[in-house]
Amino acid sequence: MAETRHSKILIIGSGPAGYTAAVYAARAMTNPILVQGLQPGGQLTITTEVENWPGDTHVQGPDLMVRMEEHAKAMGAEVISDYISSLDLSKRPFTAKADSGTTFTADAVILATGAQAKWLGLPSEEKFKGFGVSACATCDGFFYRGKEVVVIGGGNTAVEEALFLTNFATKVTLIHRRDSLRAEKIMQDRLFKHPKVEVLWNHSVEEVLGDETPRGVTAVRAKHVETGETTDIPCAGFFVAIGHAPASELVKDQLELHNGAYVKVKPGSTQTSIPGVFAAGDLTDHVYRQAVTSAGMGCMAALDAERFLAEQE
Repeated sequence: MAETRHSKILIIGSGPAGYTAAVYAARAMTNPILVQGLQPGGQLTITTEVENWPGDTHVQGPDLMVRMEEHAKAMGAEVISDYISSLDLSKRPFTAKADSGTTFTADAVILATGAQAKWLGLPSEEKFKGFGVSACATCDGFFYRGKEVVVIGGGNTAVEEALFLTNFATKVTLIHRRDSLRAEKIMQDRLFKHPKVEVLWNHSVEEVLGDETPRGVTAVRAKHVETGETTDIPCAGFFVAIGHAPASELVKDQLELHNGAYVKVKPGSTQTSIPGVFAAGDLTDHVYRQAVTSAGMGCMAALDAERFLAEQE
């Protein structure tokens, strides 16, 4: 028989935002339940080396998420391996239905479902993810000191990533499938003036080339969109910067969204357009998208939820 579970605070998602919210909510004696979702640990579980988490000069992404989960449990949060398939925010208590058949009800909900980088969908890209293929220059740029890298994309993200990578790489090639960029004019000007940057117009990436042992990227094969002619561009790193997709499907018809489906929160808080529903981490953040900022927002969401519950009582 399908079970119904009630908690004061239900946390949906298990990246740095979700686990940090669980730590704070548990310490406030609210006995939170956290439902992990399809990818327990979130995007950090597909990152190998993390060198920008305070207190760890370097740590493996999956190990960091295991530690966060253990911390949340040690504080008293209940962590459940399940996936929320539907969420009703029309009345309190809020109701969430899980894949297992369990129904969760809660007085407050913290959404921490994150976002996913958009990928090109190439088998070779998948093969070298974490071995030279990345979607985050601020996470991985440091590993390409003195090397050549390639970035694909044409918006602000791509230009920001390319400029950031000039701090480390000897050369940055930006590939774009059109003959002009979508990025802001001021960003474009900085890019075009930079001596380390070269732009390859009207090209798409066909394949990522690399070695097997040790596994690593050696070049990308670019194809001219009109002539079909291919060019191999030598590089040690390939950065995919074609945007991010926030995981907001659960709430897209219920909460106010902005900037391409990110959940909108009130400035300086994690409060969404529905009282008692809070959002944290990459689900709301189209600017920073870092583990440490997500964790900070998870803390804010738990404190906001506690305050909300206290006011209700």
